[in-house]
Amino acid sequence: MLENNSEINKIVSEIDDKVGLSGVVYIKKGNEVFFESAYGYSNRAEELPNTVNTRFGIASGCKLFTAIGICQLVEKGVLSFHTRIKDCLDIEFPYFDETITIHHLLTHSSGIPDYFDEEEMDDFEELWKEQPTYLLNNLEDFLPMFQNNHMKFKPGERFHYNNAGFIVLGLIIEQQTGKSFTDYIESEVFDRCGMRDSGYFSLDQLPKNTAQGYIENKEDGTWRTNAFSIPIKGGADGGAFITAPEMMKLWEGLLEHKLLNETYTNLLLEPHINVKGQVYYGYGIWINKKDGHIFKYHVMGYDPGVSFHSSVYPELDVKLVVPSNKDNGPFEVTKAIEQLLD
Repeated sequence: MLENNSEINKIVSEIDDKVGLSGVVYIKKGNEVFFESAYGYSNRAEELPNTVNTRFGIASGCKLFTAIGICQLVEKGVLSFHTRIKDCLDIEFPYFDETITIHHLLTHSSGIPDYFDEEEMDDFEELWKEQPTYLLNNLEDFLPMFQNNHMKFKPGERFHYNNAGFIVLGLIIEQQTGKSFTDYIESEVFDRCGMRDSGYFSLDQLPKNTAQGYIENKEDGTWRTNAFSIPIKGGADGGAFITAPEMMKLWEGLLEHKLLNETYTNLLLEPHINVKGQVYYGYGIWINKKDGHIFKYHVMGYDPGVSFHSSVYPELDVKLVVPSNKDNGPFEVTKAIEQLLD
């Protein structure tokens, strides 16, 4: 159990010595901030240190935001989880199965082709050798990368992590609301939670107090930014920027029903599909069980120069946020803290 923050400080310092943390560790126990600390630089060239309130990219960590947006539309009666893509999105997908539903997309069980299939590719940067990252400003810009490809499997057959599915969900939000995806999430999710510093920022127009993402050259230990390694602007499958305290506000807003009523909050948090063993997936959220009980709800994200883990441990009333502007650290910190929670 978490008894004192000096123990956390010792553990995190040991991890820092091993991997060189660059980011923030932020923990709440109940309503109190139990531990907060920042490490490394937000800008290495200028040697500007990260602070607890630095904004970090969180890659796929923001698939949860997309799922919340869709659940809001279902709560309003605009959609249902059983609505088919063909009935709510006026975009042609010539080889997609016509039975694919919102539920399939939210649970990574649609079977549609992905633009970055993590079972077939392990280097996200490989995508951008022929597709310039600076042209990916809107969700429609991703369509040529998967729109005319064939299905991988029948809808509902199994879990297979899929980024393109969340691009499609974002397009559905745009068509059903008449707003751009990022405007919708910023107003209907971030603003409702008081997340004034978070947003979907273009890499060539980052606001102040935002961490650059850094990629290490393993051969000589030099660093470069991720400006040419990820899409220029985040969208429905990843790429938002948050501060650690504001991600905590997101969790609190969700669990206090500021974003969805109790019924739809519970539906979002329900273990809808088994991933492997005690790992399940809800709507835009990972769920780990232990001894038949839910041990944690969590989100995570990895891009070149970005890594992120954030968890809620409901039975322990503990919440953890660990963003980083390099590609390791948050997993190691999360794992170490969870050993204390056992």
